[in-house]
Amino acid sequence: MQTVQWDPKLISKYNINGPRYTSYPTALALNNSFDPALIKTAIAQSPNELSLYLHIPFCHKLCYYCGCNKVITRHQYKADNYLNALAQEMALYAPLLRSKQINQLHLGGGTPTFLTEVQLSRLMDLLHQNFAINNDAEISIEIDPRSCSDNKLRHLRTLGFNRVSFGVQDLDEKVQIAINRVQDTDLIRHQVQLSRELGFNSINLDLIYGLPFQHPASFTETVDEIIRLNPHRISLFSYAHIPERFAAQRKIADSSLPDAQLKLELMQLAIERFVASGYQFIGMDHFARPDDALAKAQQAGKLQRNFQGYTTAGQDALIGLGVSSISQVSGVLWQNSKELPAYYAAISSGQLPTERGFSLNSDDKVRAALISQLICHFELDIEAYSQKWCIDSFWYYFAEALERLKPFMEDGLVEVTAGRIKVTDNGRLWVRSICACFDAYLTQGQQRYSKVV
Repeated sequence: MQTVQWDPKLISKYNINGPRYTSYPTALALNNSFDPALIKTAIAQSPNELSLYLHIPFCHKLCYYCGCNKVITRHQYKADNYLNALAQEMALYAPLLRSKQINQLHLGGGTPTFLTEVQLSRLMDLLHQNFAINNDAEISIEIDPRSCSDNKLRHLRTLGFNRVSFGVQDLDEKVQIAINRVQDTDLIRHQVQLSRELGFNSINLDLIYGLPFQHPASFTETVDEIIRLNPHRISLFSYAHIPERFAAQRKIADSSLPDAQLKLELMQLAIERFVASGYQFIGMDHFARPDDALAKAQQAGKLQRNFQGYTTAGQDALIGLGVSSISQVSGVLWQNSKELPAYYAAISSGQLPTERGFSLNSDDKVRAALISQLICHFELDIEAYSQKWCIDSFWYYFAEALERLKPFMEDGLVEVTAGRIKVTDNGRLWVRSICACFDAYLTQGQQRYSKVV
């Protein structure tokens, strides 16, 4: 990737609200009229290999910036109750997945390392009892460094975890105090080094730009320290300040936040420094070393995207377990209850805790494949795509999209020829907006999405 040209006019023009396209249609399309009977059919028609996602909602302490589904508590027994419910949910899925292999398993949250070593062991035992997990499966977990001792990290490795993701966000103490997440840099250095010594295949570090009191000098120090730590992957997320939706964000003063121009400057310096240090800009908010599986998948044209973001596994083959988790299998999306009482009530009645869902029609599948290709690989072979999806006239089918694309073409962000669509290096920053040109649901709930950059 060449150096991005940071044109203020383009930034002003294209920095709109837009989906992240971890699915198409997005989760806004899910509705309460969904028929849960579709789940069994979808799984029966699914590939032989699937991914599992488990949502662990508990956190010991509230991070003010967080918009995730979470439960703040100091009571460890609540996790035992939750594991009891997860065991019942797994038992409901087990007969449906008997012939399937699990090639990826990810624990997210919340804070998965809220669980004790005993609870983690129990969870993994339950998973192995109910599902056929491949011997070479990618097994990953999100880690809050403050809740992960050396012994817990060693225990994760003995349980078969081979990939870890540490929530760093920012190393500046003033920023950390403002977001109520103070964690010592030496602790992060130590845990990254220990993870390397323990043989984890991939280490990811999460950063956020746009947090209170961030400025270029301090954020440069954070970025440079991350580069020195040399993780396999880096996630660089944009902070979306939506206090009307997330009560905890009301504890962050608007006056402490960087303005739009400064926020973009923070993103710019991070991207330029990561790329200059040898990281591959996967797209949007992810970077990977060229030898990492994510980078290799993109180089080979096999990178995909699902509700967990960029992935080397199937985008239409994910089962979500736990409160609020979302599944996508064989063109069917469904989400579990977002609140623990409703989740527990459904499980107690012997039912899958499905709250809402959506079944893709033929047009949805056509557009989902196109958007996935552009957002993962920034290029579409029109002829090959048209043959695969039986489209006689590509630009007749996507006539409205072509009109929406014209400004991007005029500004040099997209190149369109008879045979291909190519997002230029400058256009990669706006790939979400470019993909939105093909979104048939574009105007529905658009303001509920975050800014593109």
